[in-house]
Amino acid sequence: MSDAVDNLNQVRSRIADAERQAQRPAGSAVLVAVSKTFDGDAIRPVLDAGQRIFGENKVQEAQGKWPALKADFADVVLHLIGPLQSNKAKDAVALFDVIETVDREKIAAELSREMAKQNRQIRLYVQVNTGSEPQKAGIEPTEAVAFVTRCRDVHGLAIEGLMCIPPADENPGPHFALLEKLAREAGVEKLSMGMSGDYETAVAFGATSVRVGSAIFGAR
Repeated sequence: MSDAVDNLNQVRSRIADAERQAQRPAGSAVLVAVSKTFDGDAIRPVLDAGQRIFGENKVQEAQGKWPALKADFADVVLHLIGPLQSNKAKDAVALFDVIETVDREKIAAELSREMAKQNRQIRLYVQVNTGSEPQKAGIEPTEAVAFVTRCRDVHGLAIEGLMCIPPADENPGPHFALLEKLAREAGVEKLSMGMSGDYETAVAFGATSVRVGSAIFGAR
């Protein structure tokens, strides 16, 4: 068994423990294995172990490895979890099944156009910059609910959830609580939050998916 598969099983076990401790149903927090910077040979053992949901940060990098992997594992669900540039919207809609980083009007409009052109429905999340960090993507918390409404009413997008990346040097709990509150106000059910260092905390705060990379694949 490879180190990545051993790590995958440990992460799955810890998610299950966190669900039990939070008195949540088993399987209510889905694991997104973040495979950014790792090549197909590193990913295949994790696929062979049954993991089917993966996250990538960059459209171009994903294009270089996932078409071949998807050819062998047709039931893979691929999430874009990094910032999306409008000129990459066409490629993103063609390759990804879920885009978690809708965060501005231009991207919403481009995704709406491309989904119509390609006749492909992508599951969408709005990224919220819960820490209001200037260097980080995401819409401001005070604007998030109105933006979700505009995505629906103006662009015809079915937003299914919210995503956040808390500041690295802060307790993530208040950020997860804020995202959960905004999701209730916006009327969306899914919460993508929690990474390798804090995914168990995220489960306790209601995450429906956690994005775990280094705890599975190792240091980049």
